[in-house]
Amino acid sequence: MTDSPIALEETGSKGRYVTRPDPDGPEAELTFSRASEKLIILDHTGVPDAYRGGKVGLALVTRAVQDAREKGYKIMPLCPFAAAQFRRHPEWADVLNS
Repeated sequence: MTDSPIALEETGSKGRYVTRPDPDGPEAELTFSRASEKLIILDHTGVPDAYRGGKVGLALVTRAVQDAREKGYKIMPLCPFAAAQFRRHPEWADVLNS
């Protein structure tokens, strides 16, 4: 389920990472707000029940971390799910806005 592509959609200061693990199923998303050129705020993870337990949410947050590293910005995880993932992954501390 986590092998599906994750797209990045941005409009102004808002954006989202989105995936559809089942081509005929609903989307899963991680939304964010761009607070500045060097900071994004992860504000909501939406994973439909059909994908629960499939690590889809983790894949979305992982993609945000990868992009932050590649593009040189920090992440503030206000979304409870994203914040929990940052606590579970201390190796992401380099992109965590502290």
